[in-house]
Amino acid sequence: MAETRVAVIGGTGLYEMEGLRNIREVYPETPFGAPSDSIVIGEMGSTSVAFLPRHGRGHRLTPTEIPARANIYALKCLGVERIISVSAVGSLREDMKPLDMVLPTQLIDMTKRRPDTFFEGGMVGHIGFADPFCPHLQGLLAMAVHNVGGTLHQRGTMVVIEGPAFSTRAESAIYRSWGADIIGMTGLPEAKLAREAEICYATIACVTDYDVWHPGHGDVTVEMVIQVLLKNVATSKQVLQQLIPALPTERHCTCSSALKNAIVTAKPYITDEAQQRLWPLVSKYMGK
Repeated sequence: MAETRVAVIGGTGLYEMEGLRNIREVYPETPFGAPSDSIVIGEMGSTSVAFLPRHGRGHRLTPTEIPARANIYALKCLGVERIISVSAVGSLREDMKPLDMVLPTQLIDMTKRRPDTFFEGGMVGHIGFADPFCPHLQGLLAMAVHNVGGTLHQRGTMVVIEGPAFSTRAESAIYRSWGADIIGMTGLPEAKLAREAEICYATIACVTDYDVWHPGHGDVTVEMVIQVLLKNVATSKQVLQQLIPALPTERHCTCSSALKNAIVTAKPYITDEAQQRLWPLVSKYMGK
């Protein structure tokens, strides 16, 4: 089987990938614990693809409980260079309707209790995160959505809340006043960790509801989300089947060198434990 350079992280409703051949499962252990579930590896056309259900099969993990560091680290160790995230979101704008898809370009972090960096305990790194999503991967995603006839918004700011509860009306109003367009619970720290791992990362955000701000629509409920989500998931699977076989082999973006000049701890002060723990991420910068 070819090296696995593409991964899909499935959110609520997307717990398995269709169209994969020669499937096998791996159960990686990492210095940050076990991933959300076993990682399924298969072939789509001539491309080897890794699939990981973000919440675990059966949706066992809350957004706070998702072991994001273990997930990204495990995918990095498999050789993954691109991650396509599929997430359910609420809309904070009238024109971003349920069943629409959004490619977010910015993030606002309102999470509170999630480890969000690999760089601690003996090695410090400061990545650039001004643009959290890979623009090249987003462009390819946009073409795939258009090809399957989906309604797409190619820009948007996503606010990421801790959950698992939905927003209050006051919170929803505040996020709208900030200019946020969509709201979700899982975009962070995933995007930040992918950047630290030098992995291209982009999200297909599937709109399921209007949160709680819209006077003409009922307040968001799990039942409402699931009803719309089932339709969104079907479209997402079509997008992935269009996109993955068409991905170029080479990357021409800055994601692959995100750690260049980011590690600020002087080499003599980097502990052996930290270097060993972060070796899959930093080995090319360590030298002899």
